[in-house]
Amino acid sequence: MEEEIDTRKINSSFLRDHSYATEADIISTVEFNSTGEFLATGDKGGRVVIFQREQENKNQPHRRGEYNVYSTFQSHEPEFDYLKSLEIEEKINKIRWLPQQNAAYFLLSTNDKTVKLWKVSERDKRPEGYNLKDEDGRIRDPCTITSLRVPVLRPMDLMVEATPRRVFSNAHTYHINSISVNSDYETYMSADDLRINLWNLEITNRSFNIVDIKPTNMEELTEVITAAEFHPHNCNTFVYSSSKGTIRLCDMRSSALCDNHSKLFEEPEDPSNRSFFSEIISSISDVKFNHSGRYIMTRDYLTVKVWDLNMENRPIETYQVHDYLRSKLCSLYENDCIFDKFESVWNGSDSVIMTGSYNNFFRMFDRNTKRDVTLEASRENSKPRAILKPRKVCVGGKRRKDEISVDSLDFSKKILHTAWHPSENIIAVAATNNLYIFQDKVN
Repeated sequence: MEEEIDTRKINSSFLRDHSYATEADIISTVEFNSTGEFLATGDKGGRVVIFQREQENKNQPHRRGEYNVYSTFQSHEPEFDYLKSLEIEEKINKIRWLPQQNAAYFLLSTNDKTVKLWKVSERDKRPEGYNLKDEDGRIRDPCTITSLRVPVLRPMDLMVEATPRRVFSNAHTYHINSISVNSDYETYMSADDLRINLWNLEITNRSFNIVDIKPTNMEELTEVITAAEFHPHNCNTFVYSSSKGTIRLCDMRSSALCDNHSKLFEEPEDPSNRSFFSEIISSISDVKFNHSGRYIMTRDYLTVKVWDLNMENRPIETYQVHDYLRSKLCSLYENDCIFDKFESVWNGSDSVIMTGSYNNFFRMFDRNTKRDVTLEASRENSKPRAILKPRKVCVGGKRRKDEISVDSLDFSKKILHTAWHPSENIIAVAATNNLYIFQDKVN
């Protein structure tokens, strides 16, 4: 792991100028497609930007892996709920790619209330020789048409088009936090704070409620749903996490409404570590199956945990992401950072876990060697093909030259969203309004 990380370099970085960045430019989700050829990002302005990987060039082998902008489109617009007098943000909460079936690409994007299915396709030919239209597109007088022409396709400059094929709306009372495509590729689920709905990708006016944890009396509400995901291979199985730090595994074969879970994963709390912040920091912000579907990874405020589906009482692995913040929880509570929702990802072989932290740091944990490393995504080290150097945080005592004090960390710079290429060591890291793409060094 150490050797792998030490030879990691910046391949390319997509940067917006800080001086001109607005709240709308902040990246809110990052997602590779199943082949890794495309990388999609969503931002708070409702935009989706798709990057395409450069094809290999024998004359410039070092350019292999660089990602360039392929398409940009406005996915969601701000809306207003007149019944509840609430403004619905355009911010993209999640993007999920569908497996490619033909020449076009399909992806799901969602804001707080509405999920959209987008088709992204290429066009390099245009039809010419219409009978009822002239070359400028104006309708011709039928009386002037004396002969029939056969329209032909002429070459044109490549154009990428993004068109909304389906709009799935009016099914969520609360804010959508997760969407997950099923392994049958016919259905997907969307989860909000209290309910999970199952959709057919072809049907927009009807969904099935498969989880509902809303109590009859809202004053009795003790937890909310924070994330949900389908099993990668079993289309009947899914998991969802809660703000109480629990993970529930559900089987849709057992009943239509999966309020009664099949398995409950929960780690007993150590009474000696009990504090005012215990419940807040135990809230799970992300849950993901590994590629085989045998293990579940969860991220809470301070740790990443790996659970075996066959063992419910405790995780098999626990990784401390930034335990040095435990003494700073009071100030993090006051500035609301304690409520930040960090995501985590597996690498293609499930041997390494990556997740974000503050000060534009992100952490990697090698599950085999048990080594870990802290790296930084910043403009200072974003020169092409620059080697990333490990960073260390000093908690107390004498600080070494290459260390940074925990008191010097910038909590406004945070990495919440990351993605890992499905088969190669290429990672995408969203640092506020900047997207950094790193890859292993090519000798």
